[in-house]
Amino acid sequence: MALAAQAPHAPQAASADPLRALSRSLLRLSVQAQQAPPQDLLHQALQTLRRLVPFDSAWWGEVSAGEPGGEVDGGFSQGVHAQGAPRNWLHGSIGLARGFADEWNALSAVDDFAQQSISRLGEVIRERDVAGALPDNPQVMAFAERHGLYHCMALTAELPHSGLMFFVSVYRPRTRTEFTDAETVLFGEFVVHLLQHWHHRLQRLQNDSPRRPWDSFALAQPTGELLFSGLRISQALRAACPQWTGTRLPAAVVQALPGAPCTLALGKACRLRLEPCGPLVALSMASDRHKQPLAPRELSAAMLYAQGQSYKDIAATLGLTPATVRTYLRTAYAALGVRNKLELVAALRNT
Repeated sequence: MALAAQAPHAPQAASADPLRALSRSLLRLSVQAQQAPPQDLLHQALQTLRRLVPFDSAWWGEVSAGEPGGEVDGGFSQGVHAQGAPRNWLHGSIGLARGFADEWNALSAVDDFAQQSISRLGEVIRERDVAGALPDNPQVMAFAERHGLYHCMALTAELPHSGLMFFVSVYRPRTRTEFTDAETVLFGEFVVHLLQHWHHRLQRLQNDSPRRPWDSFALAQPTGELLFSGLRISQALRAACPQWTGTRLPAAVVQALPGAPCTLALGKACRLRLEPCGPLVALSMASDRHKQPLAPRELSAAMLYAQGQSYKDIAATLGLTPATVRTYLRTAYAALGVRNKLELVAALRNT
C-alpha cells in the first residue's frame, strides 16, 4: 500500500485543462483494456496514469485487510475490523525494489496509511490524511525513507467476489511537491475506471475456464507470475507452502504449469486443477469435498467421447455445435482432473 510520511503542504499547479487530460487518458485506457495482453494491462495503464498525474514510483495489486483466523466472509466492507495485519498477496510496481512487498508485509500492522486506505474503500487517501493523527512508527518511517516514499496517494477498493481488495498507490520523493487536490480527483477517477476494466477482463478470462468460485480461482503466466488470485486459493497455497510470499507461484506449482491440464497435489490438504486459459494458466481448488458434478450435457458429451465418438458425432447426437462439445469436454476434463481419454474413461467409471 502506501506509508504515512509527514510532508509540508506545498501546492502544485494543476493541468491547464484537467478535464480534457482525464478524457484522453480514459480513452487511452479503454484501448489498452481491449488490446493489451492481460499480463501487461495494469503496467500499461499505470504508465497512462503517470502522464495524467506524474509520480516517481507506484505499487498496485491485491491485499487482504487481515490474516483471518477462521472463516472468511465474501468481502471486506468493514475495513480493518478483520483479524490480524493486512497482507499483500500479489503486486506490480514501477520504480520500487524487488523486495518491497515482503518488507511491507513485515510491517503492515503498524502502517496507519495503509489501514486508513483499507478502512475507507473507494476513497483517495493522501499522507496528509494520517500525518499527525498518530505517533510516527519508526519502522514505517525508516521504510518510507529507504524507498523514497515521502508524498503518498492511494485508493483501495473491493475486488468483487474474490475476498480480496485491489489497490493502487503512487509516490513522490521529498524533493517534489505533494499531490494536489486536482490531482487527487484525477487519480481517483482514473483508478475507478481501471478497476472496472480489470474486473471485466478477469471475468472474460474466468468464463473461458471451468466455472469456479472467484475466491478459489487464480490466473498466472506460464512462467508462474500471478495476475489474479482469490483469497481462498491464496491461503491454501500459503498453508501448503509456508515460505510462499505471493506474486509468483510456489516452485512446485510452476514446475507443473507446462503439463496443464492436470491436477496437482500440494501436501495433504491442497489439490489444484491447472488448465490452459489462452496465453495464461488458470488454477482452481480441487477437492473431493468441494467437487462440482458435471452438468447433464457435459456428462453426456464426456461419456460419448470416452466411447470413441468424434466431436462431430457427439454434436449431431446431442444437437450441439462441435465448438460447444469441445467446451463441454474441456470442462469435464478439468472437473474430473484428467489429462487424456484413458484417464477420462477411468474417472467416468467412478462418477
